[in-house]
Amino acid sequence: MSAVRVQFINGVSDSVLNQLLDKLLQHGAMINEEMQTAKTKPRAEKARDVIDTVMALGKVDPCLSRELKLW
Repeated sequence: MSAVRVQFINGVSDSVLNQLLDKLLQHGAMINEEMQTAKTKPRAEKARDVIDTVMALGKVDPCLSRELKLW
């Protein structure tokens, strides 16, 4: 999974990251303060926050991850 993480961090655009953060908030995977803080970070740090949140969600709630088609 670390190769996917690195590829995501290196390849995802800032625009897509902001859309993903909005979706994570919409689905309750983040609270508003987390999303707002993440949006102020540089692109690579923002990408790390997004991928780490998605990966953690998959471990904590596999059913929701499947429903959101994260895996």
